[in-house]
Amino acid sequence: MDHSRVAADVLKGVGGEENVKSVVHCMTRLRFAIRDDAKIDKAAVKAIPGVITTAEAGGQYQVVIGNEVPEVYAELGKISGLVAGTQTTTVDPDEPKKNLFNRFISMIAALFTPLLWALAGTGLLKAFLSAAATFGWIATDTSTYLVLNALSDAFINFLPMALAITAARYFKASEWTSFAIAGALVYPTITPLVGAEGLTFFGIPFTMVSYVSSVIPIILIVWLQSYAEKFLYAKLHSSVRRFLTPMIVVLIAVPLVFVVVGPISALLSGWLGEGIGWIFANVPWLGGAIMGGLWQVFVIFGLHWGFVPLFTLEFQATGQILLIGPVFAAVLAQSAAVAGVWVRTRDKKLKSLAAPATLSGFLAGITEPAIYGINLPLKRPFIFGIIGGALGGAIIAIGGVFSTAFVVPSGLALPALFGNGNMVFLGLGLVAAIVVSFLLTVILGFKDPVDEDAPAAVANNDLEVRSPLDGTAVGLSEVSDPVFAGGVLGKGAAVLPSSGAVYAPFDGVVAAAFPTGHAIGLRHADGAEVLIHIGVDTVKLNGQHFSMKVESGQAVTAGQLLIEFDVDAIKAAGYDVTTPVIITNAELYPEITSQVTGPISHGEPLYLAKSVEAVALAK
Repeated sequence: MDHSRVAADVLKGVGGEENVKSVVHCMTRLRFAIRDDAKIDKAAVKAIPGVITTAEAGGQYQVVIGNEVPEVYAELGKISGLVAGTQTTTVDPDEPKKNLFNRFISMIAALFTPLLWALAGTGLLKAFLSAAATFGWIATDTSTYLVLNALSDAFINFLPMALAITAARYFKASEWTSFAIAGALVYPTITPLVGAEGLTFFGIPFTMVSYVSSVIPIILIVWLQSYAEKFLYAKLHSSVRRFLTPMIVVLIAVPLVFVVVGPISALLSGWLGEGIGWIFANVPWLGGAIMGGLWQVFVIFGLHWGFVPLFTLEFQATGQILLIGPVFAAVLAQSAAVAGVWVRTRDKKLKSLAAPATLSGFLAGITEPAIYGINLPLKRPFIFGIIGGALGGAIIAIGGVFSTAFVVPSGLALPALFGNGNMVFLGLGLVAAIVVSFLLTVILGFKDPVDEDAPAAVANNDLEVRSPLDGTAVGLSEVSDPVFAGGVLGKGAAVLPSSGAVYAPFDGVVAAAFPTGHAIGLRHADGAEVLIHIGVDTVKLNGQHFSMKVESGQAVTAGQLLIEFDVDAIKAAGYDVTTPVIITNAELYPEITSQVTGPISHGEPLYLAKSVEAVALAK
């Protein structure tokens, strides 16, 4: 489907943007609130390639698209001003119920997703450039190297500025004000102040830490910015608030980071560094395990800067750096974990991202694409990387391995460790870090996200769809919505629920968990896609009386609770709760047989979806 063409043609068919009051979308259709029905060219809209059919109900003109309605809706937003602010919610209503760690990971994933390919591409370029310099293919004192180094290093160096934009969109703050704040954090005259003494701001002493490549400070300050802007817009007069708001926000936010975040970060970093330095002096294997296991965690929160003075002092006093050896294990372990994702995942997008992330991690020690784009959002690979890094770091520390130079830990920087300490323990530590992280990721696995662009798998077997609800099974023709009743969106059956719970009808993956909780799409391993739509037009309830218990991309097992809803409240609001359960990719499952009617409990067979092969053989 050409989503942009469909969006343009539909908008033209409904009379143009000026004839539309608002537009939202549910699981399968665009729902227009129209100013003048007479301006709609209904025949033209129905004839648009990609439009399944149209319907008129509840004062809305509904254009049925099917599974690709979110993409068409997004394109509609690009060519009109209708989309912004009209969708009821973009937040998972179950989000507040997640624990703090899961909410943090979800936020990081959302903020980094738009940046991943740039991170992966420049990280890979950095890896190749490092390899070229290591093997003498390019001299580091040439202008060519300087240009290539800037190309490969700039994005990660100014990462806070990129995060300012994604964080502003996430927290609904002004993007360019956030950009201005981030720019101040990495401004050329500010970065040389890192570590300087006697710094004050209007007499208030502060410690400058490096915000280059940092993550948490800019996210935290943009979050606070979003609240400050709402307050100022409410209090300032309309004639001045558009320029006074960003001025006041920047004037407060940037010094707040320097005076509060910087010193706190420096204090915590210093305590952490000194504590681990003491452990290294007394229990080296434990220090190695902490450095190897938690180094990437320190990096995420900006606490790793506390170790730089220790590295420097140790090198100045002894000409060697013991603490940096286990960090090699940390970097290679996370790289090995993402390599495990590369090998195991069946998701095309994830595999194509994991490939350059693996290479840039192993070769150049650039782990940001791996951590923020893959390991941390998937959770388990990040944990496996911590386990492998801790084991490898402990072994390396026991061997007394040290570096003779201040280097960025990576595969190409390993020569800095050669001949320094017990090389057998170095080899064992690195092998342990890589092998353990890789094998844990490949063997124990992770929840593979759904690749929405992947073509549906060819179904080889008939699929028994079990009832997702308790109630009464009825034919699809008894659904009051003609789009469902006519089988336009797919074949199947319906259930009139007697209780408010939806359960998984088979083992599969959540292909779409709609934010309003009224519908869910599941994908079976054989390729079957099933839509469970609770009631008719219940999207208008905007999530009221519904509670989604799973999220998109999550693997589910037969009988697992998916949604809870209040049957009586929905009926009292005037909605039909008859729930269609349909196969939406009829090209793979063209026939429905053995359909059950009458009383039914969840988990009992509802109908049998015949695969295209079975139908062909029958003929």
